[in-house]
Amino acid sequence: MAGNADNRQDATAPLLVIDVGNTRVRLGLARDGRLLRVWSASTAPGCTRDEAVATVLSLAACPGQPAGRPDGADAFQPAPARWKDAVVASVVPDLTDAWVQAAAQLTGRRALVVGPGIKTGVPMSYNDPGELGADIVANLACAMASYEAPFIVVDLGTTTTFTVVDGKGRFVGGIIAPGLQVAAHAAATAAAKLPSVDLRAPRCAIGKSTREAMQSGFVLGQAAMIDGLVEQCRRELGEPAQAIMAGENARAMAALCKTVGEHREHLTLEGLVRLHLLNRPA
Repeated sequence: MAGNADNRQDATAPLLVIDVGNTRVRLGLARDGRLLRVWSASTAPGCTRDEAVATVLSLAACPGQPAGRPDGADAFQPAPARWKDAVVASVVPDLTDAWVQAAAQLTGRRALVVGPGIKTGVPMSYNDPGELGADIVANLACAMASYEAPFIVVDLGTTTTFTVVDGKGRFVGGIIAPGLQVAAHAAATAAAKLPSVDLRAPRCAIGKSTREAMQSGFVLGQAAMIDGLVEQCRRELGEPAQAIMAGENARAMAALCKTVGEHREHLTLEGLVRLHLLNRPA
């Protein structure tokens, strides 16, 4: 076993946070309530516990990305083979057990699993909070601790989700829309003559080639959808809620949106660190 029960008493050991998504698994290393480094791997269908353990150990031996401003604390050092604890958020039910078991093997204790009953620090005004995806719960926890309500979290992933908190600090609902890659893949699959394209913003909206036209429709179209839905949420709230963008390529997409004033790529992993503080305080 890579971890053992003695890790529970090791205050210097880092926390392992794991976000299992439909297309990506993101890992983070945190210490003293601060996310330090992050890694990403493709989600492997049918992944076993042993494969999940191997994924963590192999990624942790690589530099990954600093999670915040580069400084001495973010300087790369290979992650240790021992972690004091782990938090797992999964939106892929078939893979949840494998990653929870992997976390237990790596830390020597059962991971904190994001799900019904977990403390979030966010009042809910929602028909069935138990339906919420674990990533949305993590986003709420971090955003609530970091921003003044009202706010809207726009998370870019397999789907693009909008998580809305009103001026009283209550989660009131959200929106789920197709993500950028899903939309592009669906179009290329359904239309035989459409090629696969790099998902980056073209120089202008009116494309001069099929490739540019597709980039405009997918990338600029996603930005326009985000702006339109953020404005609709603000109208329904009756308040000028700030919009925070999270997820892969958050910086680039936020620059294309008129309604988004803040980007925080690793918001979900930061939220998992926050949930650990709320549910397993030192």
